[in-house]
Parts: sequence; C-alpha cells; structure tokens
Amino acid sequence: MMIREATIADAADIAKVHVDCWRTTYKNIMPDEVLEQLSYEQRTELWEANLCSQDGHLAYVVENEMGEIIGFVSGGPEKSGEYPPYGGELTAIYVLKEYHNLGFGKELFMHLLQHFNSSHVHSAIVWVLADNPACTFYERLGAKLVVEHHLIQIGGKNLNMVAYGWELLG
Repeated sequence: MMIREATIADAADIAKVHVDCWRTTYKNIMPDEVLEQLSYEQRTELWEANLCSQDGHLAYVVENEMGEIIGFVSGGPEKSGEYPPYGGELTAIYVLKEYHNLGFGKELFMHLLQHFNSSHVHSAIVWVLADNPACTFYERLGAKLVVEHHLIQIGGKNLNMVAYGWELLG
C-alpha cells in the first residue's frame, strides 16, 4: 500500500473510484436513477477543480501494488462555520469495495489527521447519510454523533444526513 498526496494527474482515477464507490455504497439508499446518471467525465471535472483549488482542501490517494488508485480521502477547513468547535472537515473517503476491511480507510484517515494537526486544526466533522454502513467506520475511529437529523433531497427522495465529530485529534 502506498499513500500519497493527490495531484491533478490523479483526477480521472479518483473520479472512477468516487463513482464506483457511490454505486456500491449507496445502492438501495439513493434512487437508482441518481446512481445510473453518475459520470466519470463529470466527476473528473469536479476533481480537477478540487485539486486545483486554493481553499485549503487536499486529498490523499492509496494505490495498490500495481500502482492503481483504489481509494482516496479529502478534507480541509470546515466550510459552514455552523458547527464549532469543528475546525476541519472530512469531505470524502472512499475505498473500492474489494479493498474494504484491509486498513486502507483508516490509513487514509490518519494521513488527513496528520495534515489537520500540522495545520493546527484539532477537531473535525464529517457528514454522512444515516443509512450508510460507513457510520460504524467513523465510530471505530472515535467519532461521536453530533447531528442526528438533517434532511436532504436527492433524486426526489428525502434522505437523512448525520454528522460525526472528533473534538481532540492527534
């Protein structure tokens, strides 16, 4: 396993992982038509913009033994300012399903945590769909539930978001 900071050259590979993970993670949670409409090209454009951004967000990727990107994490300053004391935000973390339960997600999180600590950010929040099985992943990493109910609408379906937080990182 090799974890490194993502570059603009990784945008297409990150986009592929992002789309593929959405399709497996959110199957039976989000409407099928939302997942079917996901596009590698649109996500590549999104990731190109994200990786060129100067807003303090960054991403790390994990590569398998063949040098293929199999997962990523991204985060930066908490955007809304509505949830003190959380200074950082984990905005995305995905690992391809066939690589689950091998420690890659935890290692990606630890890299982001190190970045937060080196930036003097000692708390973080993550928003996640309440039905997402990853909720237990965050709990195992020591996160506490801080927001239990925040409705959003995706594809005409009301979905509940929850937020988990880490108050003392490091």
